[in-house]
Formats: sequence, structure tokens, C-alpha cells
Amino acid sequence: MRVLIVEDETHLAEAVAQVLKKNHYSVDLAHDGEYGLDCAISAIYDFIILDIMLPKIDGITILKEIRKQGMSVPVVLLTAKGETEDTVNGLDSGADDYMAKSFRSEELLARLRALSRRKGKLIQEGILAYGDINLYPNSLELFCDNKSYKLTLKEFQLLELLINMRGLVVSKNTIIEKLWGYDGEAEDNNVEVYISFLRKKLSHIQSETSIHTMRGVGYVLKSQGDRHV
Repeated sequence: MRVLIVEDETHLAEAVAQVLKKNHYSVDLAHDGEYGLDCAISAIYDFIILDIMLPKIDGITILKEIRKQGMSVPVVLLTAKGETEDTVNGLDSGADDYMAKSFRSEELLARLRALSRRKGKLIQEGILAYGDINLYPNSLELFCDNKSYKLTLKEFQLLELLINMRGLVVSKNTIIEKLWGYDGEAEDNNVEVYISFLRKKLSHIQSETSIHTMRGVGYVLKSQGDRHV
């Protein structure tokens, strides 16, 4: 699991990161809201731990922007304040959980495990839909009307990423980091190959949804009904 920690208190952020790394999480740190938002919208993280009080851009604004872009990544808010108003504001803005900074590491790990179970259940039971296509996580099948095609795991992960980005351009670097990890040996041509595979399968089921190349930038999923198509 890959976790983003957006926290301006360096010692706290590094301490939390060490705990998570010892428990086999991959961790990135952002110490201000502007950089934190850039990292968050890359869509490569499984969880985000987000401080409310941050320089440049506050945590609530980051959270609202994440949800505005249609991203469902679980977010745990951190704050030095323990007031009910902060809790309500955070949860109403789209947070999945909320912790005061006096938390113990065992509590944070337990909450991440609980969110992981909830996330897994949603993935297993949910159906991803975009345009005229439906993506079934249980069977890794892609459907359009009564036509279907079985996807490989990598194809599924790539299409899931494009769907979750909801019409936003996804760079090759983001795809590589999400599908193969930071330490993976995948290169740009690996992405191009899987994009080609997906295009052929979308064509095979006669879908009006397509993957567009934004030269020098990345890829974006579009359906015929999109206003900008």
C-alpha cells in the first residue's frame, strides 16, 4: 500500500512515515499544501494522511479538490485541534476518518487496516462505469452493452486509473508509478503497449469510449458524450 503524508511538522511526519514503513507501507512526504495537492491528484496513492493546518493550501481545501476531481482515495485528517467543529467540517468535506495529533501509532495502523478492508469491499462489490463501458473488478471483465472482454490485471489497473481520473490527463510517469511502483523497471514503451492492448479491446466490444493521446503529456479517457470531445 502506498501512503501520502501531507504534514508540515517535519518530525511528526517522519515519525509516522517510519512507523508505516516498518509495517510494509510505501510512504511519500509533502510538507506544504501546494506540493501535497500536486502529489494527491497524481492518483498513485492508496491512502492519504492529511493535516488540516498547512502552509500555502490548507488541508480542507486539498480534500475538497480531491473529491471534486472524483477521486475516492481514503483520506485520514490530522489536526492539533480536537474540537467537534473541526471533526464535522472534515468529515463533511469528504474525509474517511479523523484523528487528533495525540494519536498512538497502533491506533493509526488500526484505522488504516479498517479503511483497507472497507476499500477492498467496495472494490469487490462495486462496478466502475464511464461512458458506455462497465468494468467489473471481481472478474476483470470489460462490458459494453452485451459485449464483453476479459482483461489482464495490468490492463484492468490501467483502465481503472483512467476511469478514476474522470477525463483528466494521466501522465506516463503516473501510470508507471501506479502500476509498477517507484522501484519498478517499467519504461514508457511498457505503458504504450498496454494502452494499445486496451484500445484494441475497447474497439473489439465496439465501445464509443476511447483513450486519447495528449502528445508530450499523457493519456485521457473520453466518451462520445463528453462535452469536450
